[in-house]
Amino acid sequence: MLKDGKSNLPWVEKYRPATLSDLISHEEIISTINKFIQEEQLPHLLFYGPPGTGKTSTILACARQLYKPQSFNQMVLELNASDDRGINIVRNQILNFASTRTIFSGGYKLIILDEADAMTNDAQNALRRIIEKYTDNVRFCIICNYLSKIIPALQSRCTRFRFAPLAPDQILPRLEHVIDAEGIKVSEDGKKALMTLAGGDMRKVLNVLQSTWMAYKDVTEDNVYTCVGHPLKIDITNIVNWLLNVESFRETFEKIQELKTNKGLALEDILTEIHLYVHRMELPPRVMSQLLIKMAAVEERLAAGCVEKPQMASLIAAFQIARDKVIVKA
Repeated sequence: MLKDGKSNLPWVEKYRPATLSDLISHEEIISTINKFIQEEQLPHLLFYGPPGTGKTSTILACARQLYKPQSFNQMVLELNASDDRGINIVRNQILNFASTRTIFSGGYKLIILDEADAMTNDAQNALRRIIEKYTDNVRFCIICNYLSKIIPALQSRCTRFRFAPLAPDQILPRLEHVIDAEGIKVSEDGKKALMTLAGGDMRKVLNVLQSTWMAYKDVTEDNVYTCVGHPLKIDITNIVNWLLNVESFRETFEKIQELKTNKGLALEDILTEIHLYVHRMELPPRVMSQLLIKMAAVEERLAAGCVEKPQMASLIAAFQIARDKVIVKA
């Protein structure tokens, strides 16, 4: 706690839902799990989907609903990405926890394997037999981002639930709750910028909100983008204007390079925003398709770790070729 009595926890943890009723989305999943708990028929669970969509919060809320605070640590084993999840952990820690019964607490234990897509194949194969052998004593909840990294044998032993990215109308009520609770000033365009940057990740919304508030004490669209080093709308407008209207290749290159250096922007972020901008432009279909193919190739090379300057030259060249084709056609 801080001197003024406020918690120094990150807002992501401070406002993590404590119960199933506090969760903001995936009503069908939550109602199904609630039904399982009420009828004492909870199966092994497999939660998968992008980060920040409520997978860990959901199972922790379930655990709090199932167990009293005093017995929580004895009944729940949580292993996260920071823990070693090789075959030895499965054979020792998980097996010991699963095989021991509690004398005074009835019901089954709960083992939560968070970020399970980091588990080795050997560990996952060793887990198959434990899940079957100790089902009367233990329920497993496997959480991952990529379902393809979980072996089919484990998938078939669990009831699968996909946690999709959160929609803006699902994020907004929780965002406004945090804003009101913290008593901070956030503009409407600031809220939209937070949700645009997050891409359905509630954790990212709160982290960027807290960072922007700490840095500027005023959460506006420009401050949000500046805080995370994302190009502003005016910057993208200027860059597209240079790409389409400046005749000299060298001048265009120097202008964009100067903007990147002054504002600390990454070409990958610029390219993503230009892509959205280009879709709003009226270009001949053939020119549009060729331009998007060239931009996709630039993005692929950037993702592979290529140097930015040659890729920026390639981007400028793609626009100049597209521009010339439009002029010739006209």
